[in-house]
Amino acid sequence: MRSTSRSCFPKEWLLLLKRQSAIPGFEQRPSRQFRATMLDNMCKLVDGFLVNDFLHDDNVRSALNYRAKAGDLFVISYPKCGTTWTQYISFCILNKGQPPEDYTDFMLRSPFMELLGAESVHRMSGPGAIKTHFPFNRQPYHPQSKYIYVTRNPYDCCVSYFHHVRDSPVYNYADATFDMFLDVFVQGKVSCGDYFDHLLSWYEHRNDPNVLLITYEGLKEDTAASVLQIADFIGNEHGDELRRDPALYAKITDMVSASSMRKAFSEGIKSIIPSLLALPPEKALKSVEVYRKVLSKKRMASAKSEFIRKGVVGDWRNYFKPEHIEKMKAFIALKTQGSDVMNLWADAGLP
Repeated sequence: MRSTSRSCFPKEWLLLLKRQSAIPGFEQRPSRQFRATMLDNMCKLVDGFLVNDFLHDDNVRSALNYRAKAGDLFVISYPKCGTTWTQYISFCILNKGQPPEDYTDFMLRSPFMELLGAESVHRMSGPGAIKTHFPFNRQPYHPQSKYIYVTRNPYDCCVSYFHHVRDSPVYNYADATFDMFLDVFVQGKVSCGDYFDHLLSWYEHRNDPNVLLITYEGLKEDTAASVLQIADFIGNEHGDELRRDPALYAKITDMVSASSMRKAFSEGIKSIIPSLLALPPEKALKSVEVYRKVLSKKRMASAKSEFIRKGVVGDWRNYFKPEHIEKMKAFIALKTQGSDVMNLWADAGLP
């Protein structure tokens, strides 16, 4: 991590590491080269919240301190669990099937607050959802705001996160192996911390009237039904409109398919910061200027990352060897004692 590594790890982690040492095949300390890159350079703490090193402290801090207000709509998840997909579904519903001009337009109208800071929310140019990766206890909250939390089974999340870390320019670690990544994943030494700490913080609020908890698997299994569920949650008028207008309902369902989203998000993460930096003064965000100095054109150009990689359920089977499954099952058992959260995937065919 960027600051002294000992000060960055909370005492709670040290206690967890002692318990995790009993996990079969668990490696508390990955290879020295991997630790130096992944653990010392990949993440940092900003006001106690673990984020990837690319994000600017001021933007993360302003996001943490944003005061939610009545009418705000947030889409939240642990990384690589379907945030962008759910965010785009919400956008298409709110904008009655009219797509954004391009990905930059989408980001201005439906911003990722940790990346762009609270300024991006104050200057939102149209109806859209605010994206965050905050656990419930760090999420800006207002009883009259609405919160859509999307989660994904830990196996597929881990695989998708692995590809994101390996291919994304904000991490830039092309030599990572799945063995190495799984070790830091179960330790919670990745951006946004521990998968289950994050999920359980929201799962406890799944029945709150202003919280909708959905799964990536549910979105994939019946996208049309999920679109209607999200529309009803955003506001009954949106769900009623889709029921009255089957053509609009079908259009939005098609717009949010994996193939359509790949086309809509073809710029991906490679060009979003340069595009935002190139905006005319009347649209430019001051909060983006902090990335001008740290942006490496070579680093961004060499990236392979895509927001929509495969868009499938069950890709974990292509990566998890028996020893990986054993490690993940032990991690799940450790973190979910006394909770029925894994019932979310009772029919998903998990080990």
